[in-house]
Amino acid sequence: MHAPDLRSGILNLSATLPPAQQPALLALAGLEREPAGARAGLDLGLRLLAAGLMGFGLLMWVAANWGAWSRSTHFLILQGAWVLTLLVAWRLPRARLAAGLLALLLQGGVLAYFGQTYQTGADPWQLFALWALLTLPLALQLRHDLLWAPWSLVLALGVTLWTHAHAGQRWMLGSEDLPLLMQASALLAAALAFLQWRGAAWGARALGLWSALLLMGWGLATLFDERVGSPYWMAGLLAGAGLLSQWQRADMVLLSVFALALNVWAVAGLSRLLFRGGGDHIGSLLLIGLVAAGLLAATVSQLMRLARRLEQKEVQP
Repeated sequence: MHAPDLRSGILNLSATLPPAQQPALLALAGLEREPAGARAGLDLGLRLLAAGLMGFGLLMWVAANWGAWSRSTHFLILQGAWVLTLLVAWRLPRARLAAGLLALLLQGGVLAYFGQTYQTGADPWQLFALWALLTLPLALQLRHDLLWAPWSLVLALGVTLWTHAHAGQRWMLGSEDLPLLMQASALLAAALAFLQWRGAAWGARALGLWSALLLMGWGLATLFDERVGSPYWMAGLLAGAGLLSQWQRADMVLLSVFALALNVWAVAGLSRLLFRGGGDHIGSLLLIGLVAAGLLAATVSQLMRLARRLEQKEVQP
């Protein structure tokens, strides 16, 4: 019995008891007690919020005194704070996750300051790649999704900027950039497989979300060209491959992400087809709405069926 049904059953049962026995039943059910793990989750959330605010405040402090302090002072503050957070993560288990997250943020701040100050000529993607590489041991050591999720964002941004740099400083990819799209997708797929192998469920889900957004951005942008480029078709193929690759793992979050990406891909392509040649725009909008609703209903139906099948397997001995 699910929690809402259990709560309703207890309340209905208490209504049939004499008034003197109702408090005893409600106390035994524990409906007014604090949920298990709520305090620990709140405590961790406050620590992470404090770590994020501390990191942001430190960066703003350095930025506010950009001209007043020397470069060596800026580096001393940023690198000293970074080393301090690593020591805290090493020696204080209760503050390990918060300090690890702060160290990850400060590592990015140090690299950003280095690139802004010395103008080495390095592309932005190289700084993000170095950021992801330098913080990988930290994430491997702490083994928590609260580190893997932001790390996946850093990696995805690095891949995005790398693609932008090698596509001639263009965000929109053309048919001639198809090999570039394939290389970026292969890198993201390898990172997704690595996170799932490490057991970082929410880190993998976050990377799956960033990957789907990138694929749809690269693919749907070609719909605005005179001719639909091959990145559009490749984006749909890769989103479908992502959906199939996660079907056996039955990760409902990743399945939903890739399924929604396929829905958006199909509806966007249909919209271009209908509106490209003119005609009845009202009828086209109606058809697009019906197709979008049908695709969404079919997707939800299949995912719910899979979820029920998995739930039945878990219940069976």
